[in-house]
Amino acid sequence: RRNQILRGCVARSIETTGAAIGLDKVGLNCPKVHRNLSYGTWVLYGGEGVEEIAQHEERNKEGVFTKTGAFEVDTGIYTGRSPQDKYFVEREPSKSNIWWSPIPPNKPVSEKVFNEVYDDVKKYMNGKEVYVFDGYCGANPKSRKCVRFITEYAWQHHFVTNMFVRPKSEEEIRNFKPDFTVINTCKGLVNKNWKRQGLNSEAFVGFDLENKLALVVGAKYGGEMKKGIFGVMNYELPLHGILSMHCSANVGKDGDSALFFGLSGTGKTTLSADPKRFLIGDDEHGWDDDGIFNFEGGCYAKTINLSREKEPDIWNAIKRNALLENVMVKPDGSLDFNDVSKTQNGRVAYPIYHIPNYKKDSMAGHPKAIIFLTCDAYGVLPPISKLTTEQAMYHFLCGYTAKVAGTERGIKEPVPNFSPCFGGAFMPLNPVVYAKLLGEKLNRHGTRVYLLNTGWTGGGYGVGKRMDIPVTRACIDGILNGSIEKAPLRHNDRFNLEVPTHVEGVDDSLLWPRNTWKDKEEYDRVALKLPEHDGRRFLTHADRHAGELRNRAEIVVAELHIRARMLVIHGRQRLERDQDHGNLHPAHDHAEVALVA
Repeated sequence: RRNQILRGCVARSIETTGAAIGLDKVGLNCPKVHRNLSYGTWVLYGGEGVEEIAQHEERNKEGVFTKTGAFEVDTGIYTGRSPQDKYFVEREPSKSNIWWSPIPPNKPVSEKVFNEVYDDVKKYMNGKEVYVFDGYCGANPKSRKCVRFITEYAWQHHFVTNMFVRPKSEEEIRNFKPDFTVINTCKGLVNKNWKRQGLNSEAFVGFDLENKLALVVGAKYGGEMKKGIFGVMNYELPLHGILSMHCSANVGKDGDSALFFGLSGTGKTTLSADPKRFLIGDDEHGWDDDGIFNFEGGCYAKTINLSREKEPDIWNAIKRNALLENVMVKPDGSLDFNDVSKTQNGRVAYPIYHIPNYKKDSMAGHPKAIIFLTCDAYGVLPPISKLTTEQAMYHFLCGYTAKVAGTERGIKEPVPNFSPCFGGAFMPLNPVVYAKLLGEKLNRHGTRVYLLNTGWTGGGYGVGKRMDIPVTRACIDGILNGSIEKAPLRHNDRFNLEVPTHVEGVDDSLLWPRNTWKDKEEYDRVALKLPEHDGRRFLTHADRHAGELRNRAEIVVAELHIRARMLVIHGRQRLERDQDHGNLHPAHDHAEVALVA
């Protein structure tokens, strides 16, 4: 056997059998298995290298090679995750830990139904030629999970090879024992019994947390595997005191790391890519006793309207070894990122070493700063505010940004969007669990937290203008170099925020949003809207942890004193509406009433 070195990753051409690597333990009899195939520029001792995954992708006719060298695939009708088709087996102890909530949809499935689908999977996969990737979720060996992906498509093998942490030695692969296994059968199997089983559709993305097994049936989109394992990490790590986070991260030359939280459209990816700093990761991270670490070995970026000028790092990463999903390819092999007739969710998955200034071990010490990014389309939030620990926990629970016209069909004016922990769709536990862990770590390590508005100033959407990126960059620079700490703070009563009165490189008048509006009374009127939406959203996190929230007075007092009147007015209306739609258990009603009181 010949060793090949791929930027710290052992890339080996292994053709073996399922029994030889233990696939029989998950009920599969696969006579021909391709394990941890190589891809990319690598050095072979004693000869020339072969791009094995590319050969399989081409042989199987799974997509097309583009002019960039990247491979492009079409994922069919599933061009994004299918959250309504995701389920967790209802079994203890996870049954008592999971936050069974309609939003985000953490949905239960019985053991009987899961096992029915599993039986179909085993029958379908037996005798097939498959691809197996054995790798890690988590860069820190102390906290990582060993994950095995079994797929029919070579391109999905390519996807997980790019996205997860690759083994670094032949010995690691030889001794690999999976902590969790994902079986993906989307090539030819769908769940034909879904109606009888009371499920949502013929697609099925199911997780048996006790048996460490996930099934992906009928949904080709690669992100189902990526975000599925992210959800597993979000379930397991917090139960051991490790905070899992949906954020990007970078670190300076002196080891000063920073985390960037934000929903789609807030600039999380753009702002964390800083030529003066090293990228740790762009999406999923953990925070343990050693510091922060990337969950992944690659990046999964949106390509809509991608340009070299706006996103040079992503643009340049689209080359040999990158994998494109649902991106329009012209007849000459060039790419059209502006053509979204297939989907607005075109994606590219590439290994992190395609980014020039990446942190090779994908780890850093405890963060010096955390930045919450919000796109406030109302134009009422300051461009930068400093948060206390309690305020940070509150804004973490809310996860606020705004959708504007053009982002989704039917949106004519700004619509508030809240996602707890800035990633509610991937959080199986109650959001309060993550918020409490965040607060504990902030206090223990002295991490400073800031809220940055990357949205509108001088008026709301359609009246004002979008915050200039240089302004936001200057605020971030002030945070990371510490100069922001020298500026006096002014209290904003409306939102109970402390606002710096000076940031180097920013006009002082921009820092107080009311000053940027021509019609000050209109600002006051619009500014009332956000706390109303914000406060109502806060109620949804009471749930079975309401007692803890009430007892932790520092969380409630820090914010609810400016929202008390609104909550009394809107609280009962909220409860009545949720009861009418069957969204609350009876016990939850009392929890929310108590919090309003």
